Amino acid sequence: MNIVLLESLGIPEEVLGAYVARLTENGHCFTAYERSTDEKELISRCKDADILMLANMPLSGNVIRACKNLKFIDVAFTGVDHVDLSAAREMKAALSNASGYSNESVAELTIGMAVDCFRHVEQVSHRCRTGGTKVGLVGRELRGHTVGVIGYGAIGSRAAELFHAFGCKVLAYSRHPKNDVPAYVTYVPLEKLLAESDVVTLHCPLTDETRGLMNAERISMMKPGAVLINTARGPVVDSAALADALRNERLSAAAVDVFEMEPPVPADHPLLSAPNCLLTPHVAFATAESMLLRAQIVFDNLDAFLNGGQQNAVIAR
Repeated sequence: MNIVLLESLGIPEEVLGAYVARLTENGHCFTAYERSTDEKELISRCKDADILMLANMPLSGNVIRACKNLKFIDVAFTGVDHVDLSAAREMKAALSNASGYSNESVAELTIGMAVDCFRHVEQVSHRCRTGGTKVGLVGRELRGHTVGVIGYGAIGSRAAELFHAFGCKVLAYSRHPKNDVPAYVTYVPLEKLLAESDVVTLHCPLTDETRGLMNAERISMMKPGAVLINTARGPVVDSAALADALRNERLSAAAVDVFEMEPPVPADHPLLSAPNCLLTPHVAFATAESMLLRAQIVFDNLDAFLNGGQQNAVIAR
C-alpha cells in the first residue's frame, strides 16, 4: 500500500520511525510531508495514495476525488468536520478517527480555564508584573458552584468527573443521554442548564444541530455572571454575541480555545478585544502524552485496516 502522511503528528522522529519501520518491513510505502494549504500541491502529493493520514488540516473534496486509488483515510483527530465526508463516501474510502486520545488533555485544560476565570489569574499576573495589587480581583472557589456540561461524551464526562472532585454540582445536557451516568451527574434540559450553571463548558461535536448553538439568545439565558468555556469547536459559539455579553458584563468571563478558523486568529476577531476573555490557540488536545496516544491510535487504526478490519470507524469499509 502507498501510505501518505500529510502533516506532522507531533511526535518525536524516533517514535514515528519505529511505526514506519514496521510498515516498510511489510512491503508498504510510507511518505511523510509537512502541512500545506496549497490544493494543487496536495493533489500532487496524494494522487497515487491508497491511504491518507492527517490530523486537523482541511482535506477538500477536490483532493479526495483526485486520489483514484484511495481506500482509507486515517484521521489523527476526534472531529472529522475538516474532511469532505461526502467526497470520501463517493470514492468509497473508509475513514477512522482517533477518538479518545485527548480526553484527559481537554478535560484538564477545561478545569484550568475555569480556575483561571474564577481566580482572575491573567489579570492578577498582570497586576503583579506592573506593581499592582489584588484590589478588585479577589476570586472565587469552584467548590459549591454548579457546572453545566453540554455534550456528555468521553471528554465531557471526564470534565464532569474532575469538576465533581472540586466539589461542584454537575448538570449535563446531551443529544443522546446515557443511562449509566454517575450519581453526581443530573441530566436537565438545555434551558435549565443555562439558567442554573455558574460555569457552562462545551464538549459537543460540530454538526448542523450544534452550529451556532450558543447564539445571542442562548447566551442571554445563562445565569448572570456565569462563565462560558469552549474547548469543543469554534462555530458552536457565536463569537460576536459572546463578546457583546462580556462587554455588557452579562457574563463575568469566558475561555475559548477554538475559533471559526484555525489560528492565527484575524486581528479584528471580536473576542480578541473582549474583556475577561482567556484565549488559547487550539491547544486543548495538545500535550506530549496525548500526541503519543494519538499516534498509537492512528497506527493501530492503520494496522487494523491493513489486516482486513477497521476500528474507530466513522465511514465503514
